Amino acid sequence: MAVPTRSQISPGIEVNIVLKQDQRSGTLTNGIVSRLLTKSTSHPHGIKVQLEDGQVGRVKEIIS
Repeated sequence: MAVPTRSQISPGIEVNIVLKQDQRSGTLTNGIVSRLLTKSTSHPHGIKVQLEDGQVGRVKEIIS
């Protein structure tokens, strides 16, 4: 499964992210994107975003 690129992610969409402390277990956290933190077009571990509740993590999948 390929991680989404920056162009596929925008504020207001629902995503599943992996938080820093959950990287080993791979536990996903659901939320709405508040802002994008990664400037590059792609990242091998996922684009880093901040959710509306303030949590920060890398996008693993977009919820359609």
